[in-house]
Amino acid sequence: MTLSATTDDRPRPAVRAPRGRARGAPAGRRLRGWMSATWFLLPALLLFLFFVLVPIFVAFYTSLFTWGGFGRPEDFAGLDNYRKLAGDPVFRGDLWRGLVLVVLSIAVQLPVALGTAVLLNQRMRGRAVYRAVFFAPYILSEVIAGVLFGIIFLPGTGLADTLVGDLPLVGGLAGKWFSDPSTALPTLFAVMTWKYFGFHMMIYLAGLQGIPAEVLEAASIDGAGPWRRFRGVTLPLLAPTLRISVFLSVIGAIQLFDLVWVTTTGGPTNSTETMAVTMFQFGFKRYQMGYAGAISVAMFLISMVFSLLYQRYALRRDLQGAVTSAGGRR
Repeated sequence: MTLSATTDDRPRPAVRAPRGRARGAPAGRRLRGWMSATWFLLPALLLFLFFVLVPIFVAFYTSLFTWGGFGRPEDFAGLDNYRKLAGDPVFRGDLWRGLVLVVLSIAVQLPVALGTAVLLNQRMRGRAVYRAVFFAPYILSEVIAGVLFGIIFLPGTGLADTLVGDLPLVGGLAGKWFSDPSTALPTLFAVMTWKYFGFHMMIYLAGLQGIPAEVLEAASIDGAGPWRRFRGVTLPLLAPTLRISVFLSVIGAIQLFDLVWVTTTGGPTNSTETMAVTMFQFGFKRYQMGYAGAISVAMFLISMVFSLLYQRYALRRDLQGAVTSAGGRR
């Protein structure tokens, strides 16, 4: 006797989850993810709001008034402070001096930092000590560095006058350094280089150590000498680091204040004055807060425009592929 089993070959409808649950679960997860991210970002967003956005708004608001800093600003001036700013020879001089410092930083300070980084990236005895010595000035505060070099360049009794007083070529600099308009800005730049080149040197060292040794060895096997390896291999691979260093140097030169204020307070005869020093002078010495607000807005616009253009044209390749988005590419 045989038993026959019957099978039903008719297609059966697929079992589907309830429509509300299928669509709601991913949406709920996304909502919880956004809420978690918001809670984590909230402290940083509050700090950015109160210490960046609010001061920018307050500076722009006060720049529309003739205000001495006490009480509420009531004397509305419109754009008069900006018209005064456009015709102010001191402010135009600030722009010129800022441009000079930017050019000198890119042409002198950064190449010195790069050359020092290349040397200290080689195997040598005591290179850790050299790195610490060159980086140490950056650790000092600008106030300490300014007081130190104020004593060094003190006319008559300073160490600089003692060292160069009897030398034939530079003996004429004795007593001038910070007290002569023709030498004050170059002297200030020398102090800036001493103070900040160690920071850029460490940035370059980090970039150099990220270059694979195999690439340099392959170039050596192909017959490339030290200069050719540096020009054809090291510099192209170090280009992203160089661009970041240039960006930081330019922004630092635009916003330079404390080192100038401690060493020269912008003198003699405004020869070392920067936009930040002029803003401080008008705001806290002459009590013209409206005009100082206009200067701060101008500084912000210059920095922002430069940052946007630099990011658009110089950092574009470095940023490509680095931005991540939810569900997007990396």
